[in-house]
Amino acid sequence: MTPLENSIGFLAPYEFSPTVLAVCVSAAWLYVRGSASSSEQERFRALLFWSGLVLMYAMLQTRYDFYAQHMFFLHRLQHLVLHHLAPFLIALSAPGERLLAGLPAPIRHHLIEPLLGCRLLRGVTTGIQQPLVASILFVGLIYFWLIPDVHFIAMLNLSLYNAMNWGMAVDGLLFWWMVFNMRSDDGNADRHFGGRILLLFLVMFPQIVIGAHIALSNQDLFTVYAVCGRAWPLSEHVDQQIGGLITWIHAPMMSIAGALVLFRRWMRQREPSIAESEACRDLS
Repeated sequence: MTPLENSIGFLAPYEFSPTVLAVCVSAAWLYVRGSASSSEQERFRALLFWSGLVLMYAMLQTRYDFYAQHMFFLHRLQHLVLHHLAPFLIALSAPGERLLAGLPAPIRHHLIEPLLGCRLLRGVTTGIQQPLVASILFVGLIYFWLIPDVHFIAMLNLSLYNAMNWGMAVDGLLFWWMVFNMRSDDGNADRHFGGRILLLFLVMFPQIVIGAHIALSNQDLFTVYAVCGRAWPLSEHVDQQIGGLITWIHAPMMSIAGALVLFRRWMRQREPSIAESEACRDLS
């Protein structure tokens, strides 16, 4: 097989999902259709969105998915992208207005706007987007799917496997959307920034704990990869160590990256008030 054929083969879906294809194509179409501005800031936001969407698709609809089912550390890398990196980039791009603008007017006016105005739906969304609730769900899903017995069953059951991956992706989008797209209806924006930065550091520690437990364990916790056969000649101990390190180190690094983004926004927001205070002090 030539390198080109190998590349094409890798990009082909391991298990084709019309749902994943439909969601990704629809999101891409709406984003392009809703794009109007070509400013430098908008181009940067577009780069973030497309990077996140491509990463999400690559994890679910290329040959990588096969390797993620046969190597524990690649599975952890897959979930790092689905739950952390890709949602981080998409949420940071703040694509809501573009996606909404990309909808045909009849659908937007007669379907989406009534849904957005529904009290029940707004109540559910608001509840899920509460910082404490979103953080518990974010960490809880990681722990749940890494329970060895649950993990064993999920990796052997296609429906559960898809539910696991979809759940991680959707939960990641909800969490990072909550982090970056805050509302300060009470006028106290500083509290929103400070609270979210604190939450990002708090969700780090449970991930560090479970990652360290997996990496330092002498027991083969995830025997499903021995049952199904590993894609590469790597011992179960080394495979588990690398997977644990990804959860231990790389996943918490996304919290640090998010905190830096929020801190930069916070400082930029405070610059006018700081300048006004200094001007008043000079006048006095």
